[in-house]
Amino acid sequence: MKNFVLFIMIGLVIGCKADKEPANSQPNIIFIFADDLTYTAVNALGNKEIQTPNLNRLFKRGTTFTHAYNMGGWNGAICVASRAMIISGRSLWDANEFRQNWIENKQIERTWGRLMQNAGYETYITGKWHVDAPAGSVFQNVKHIRPGMPPDAWNNAEMAEKFKDMGNFSRILGAKLPIGYGRPMNENDTAWDPTDPRFGGFWEGGKHWSEVLKDDVLGFIEEARDSNKPFFMYLAFNAPHDPRQAPKEYLDKYPLEQIGLPDNWLPEYPFKDAIGNSPDLRDEALAPFPRTEYATKKQIQEYYAIITHLDEQIGEILDGLEASGKKDDTYIIFTADHGLAVGRHGLMGKQTLFDHSIRVPFVILGPEVPEGKQITADIYLQDAMATSLELAGIKKPDYVFFNSLLPFLNAERDKSYYNAIYGGYIDKQRMIRKDGFKLIVYPELHKTLLFDLKNDPGEMNDLSENESYKEKIAVLYNELLALQKEMHDPLDIRSVADDVD
Repeated sequence: MKNFVLFIMIGLVIGCKADKEPANSQPNIIFIFADDLTYTAVNALGNKEIQTPNLNRLFKRGTTFTHAYNMGGWNGAICVASRAMIISGRSLWDANEFRQNWIENKQIERTWGRLMQNAGYETYITGKWHVDAPAGSVFQNVKHIRPGMPPDAWNNAEMAEKFKDMGNFSRILGAKLPIGYGRPMNENDTAWDPTDPRFGGFWEGGKHWSEVLKDDVLGFIEEARDSNKPFFMYLAFNAPHDPRQAPKEYLDKYPLEQIGLPDNWLPEYPFKDAIGNSPDLRDEALAPFPRTEYATKKQIQEYYAIITHLDEQIGEILDGLEASGKKDDTYIIFTADHGLAVGRHGLMGKQTLFDHSIRVPFVILGPEVPEGKQITADIYLQDAMATSLELAGIKKPDYVFFNSLLPFLNAERDKSYYNAIYGGYIDKQRMIRKDGFKLIVYPELHKTLLFDLKNDPGEMNDLSENESYKEKIAVLYNELLALQKEMHDPLDIRSVADDVD
């Protein structure tokens, strides 16, 4: 009898162990996506004017890819193309074609979130979406899905009525601009206040959207504290996209007299109209034409303030992750969907192929990732998707164009996957970036620009008229044609060949 009882007890113990949820062998993955954050807008990456202590924590604890790029866009909302590429894994023009599947609710299972879910991950999204596929079809847990940008200030009826006769509506192409655009005209133009919640925008709903996202994340991390199931979080801040609003304490960190103009600042870009950056483009309408030093400094001040506010929310997320005990089992990838000009080349937006608009911060940190390391190989920011797939033990599908960055982290690779970096914006601009040079083509003008990026990182000195670079231009031009074919680019730029040859 004693032996029988002992047998039952051993069986119960073994059974309990078998029923217990096994420890997770897959890491947690958190993807943090900023909006409109150019690579020069982080203190750790060399900008000593801006305060980003928590982003600095990321870059100190992880490995930075110093040359990460977005390919461009098929319309003025560059974020749409960037996000479609990263969710689908497809390159620029293929992603544009693939969107029709999402509109028809097809092939959702091929999206980033579903691939992670099918591998056993609990998936989560909060923040900006701006993708044709329904967020709830791509992710299991969905919170506060936001549109492309917060509501513009003139949608606030109270403020629009109050300021309608104040006369700060600049005229662009004969049309009056609403509050928040074409500003500031001068030091006395105070109709728009980026710190005033009454203007709506990021404060629509009663709390700044960056703070709401942070609260969402901390709530999910707390729920996941006792779970052994791995999670994949897609955290998409709208900041620092305009309207660039932040609490007053953040604006006060940046006295205007301490704001400098970028070296490549211009009052007006001479080719703006022919390249799709005319004054009626929404991003370009944010500041007056021609640009003034004062208006540009105000735009930069507000840009810095909302970035520092964003930085604080990221810091609280990092603290919450550490407090949960999940940090050592979690990889974090931080980047942005594209950059922003904010006065460089006389432009305000991101609808060009200059580095300020296509180059972004990019860092990975997590178990065994080298700390404080910088890798200079050219990558696309959408490589984040393929990287997460490999971290999760998922074989990369054949339709995914982009590549995992783990071989760089493991010191198995030091050269870029890409022979050159390609860029395109609607039918107005094309670009190739290779071996320290960048060739930009403006088809409408039959014009090319050539920049030596090593000696001219601000892309201020066009070498295209220099006879000694004629062969370099021809070689890059022909390689760009080859890249267009690879990318299924619909634009024929061969008519520019006569000007190149």
